Amino acid sequence: MENSAQSLSARECVPCKSGGSPLPDNLIKELLCRLSNEWIVENGRLRKTYRFKNFAQALAFTNKVGMLAEQQQHHPDIFLSWGKVTIELYTHKIKGLHENDFILAAKVDALDMSV
Repeated sequence: MENSAQSLSARECVPCKSGGSPLPDNLIKELLCRLSNEWIVENGRLRKTYRFKNFAQALAFTNKVGMLAEQQQHHPDIFLSWGKVTIELYTHKIKGLHENDFILAAKVDALDMSV
């Protein structure tokens, strides 16, 4: 397994199957360490809030995340409000966290946030 967020962001999300198992806690902790410090795991979900100067910048970032999610076929919950966007990742098919959640998190961090 790679040792950096950069290598996670270079990977592609792969479809997972219903009935699979969520990642064990030790692997979740290992993958979380490979992301930026702002990502947290809470209630079995991977979450980060991005801050912006205004609503328009937050909306533009939301649209970039949406296009990335479509490309990867892995769709986060996205919460948009004035000056901030919260991304929440969770794999519904397995009712928990999957490696894809961490791959997409790294890819979101790698997006150009300038608008």
